[in-house]
Amino acid sequence: MNRLTINCDMGEAFGIYSLGRDEDVMPFVTHANIACGFHASDPVVMWRTVRAAKEHGIAVGSHPGLPDREGFGRRAMRMSRQEIAALVLYQTGALRAFLDTEGMKLSHIKPHGALMGMAMQEAAVAEGIADAALAIGVPVIACTDSEMTRVFDSRGVSYSCEFYADLDYDDEGRQLITMHHAAVEPDDAAARVLRAVTQGQARSINGRDVKVAADSICVHSDTPGAVAIARAVHQVVADRL
Repeated sequence: MNRLTINCDMGEAFGIYSLGRDEDVMPFVTHANIACGFHASDPVVMWRTVRAAKEHGIAVGSHPGLPDREGFGRRAMRMSRQEIAALVLYQTGALRAFLDTEGMKLSHIKPHGALMGMAMQEAAVAEGIADAALAIGVPVIACTDSEMTRVFDSRGVSYSCEFYADLDYDDEGRQLITMHHAAVEPDDAAARVLRAVTQGQARSINGRDVKVAADSICVHSDTPGAVAIARAVHQVVADRL
């Protein structure tokens, strides 16, 4: 991921329950992070999402989460380094089977929700993710200036740092993970993304300028108005993709 990319969390439906505008968003992203069954998704949804990504010509990475469907993986859990490595390997291996079936390669790993937040703060969690990434041999989508980047730098894990187009940031430059995504105006999201990409800054919820990194831009398919947001973000950075 040397050039700027746009990634989107996808495949988070389950059984008869739908979530997100995955296929409608695909024309405006470069990478799909597909849920692997722990926080959301099921085998049929995973396979269907992989096929859709193939049809749209976008790269696919795993989106492993904590084993907490009721909390959608957005609640922190206490887990050891080995448990973290195992759950990432297990989920990524499941997705990889569908990619192999469709003749596609695994592009990356992107931790979901609270797993990402935990890895940013806890060395053992970041180490577990690094163990899995090095075993599989793919890069990780991470967040800047965190335990993830410290551990990944020390262990030679390839990674890119993402900026969230549709999430708020606190005064420390950390994304705020909420149970439900609030509506965002597409033009506002695009402006935030452009500033992050060109200036490396974002405005916190308290009005402070905070440092961010934007090797990859994340949009969510379940944010209200997701397609319009993805389209606006794609337009504003199209010449950098």
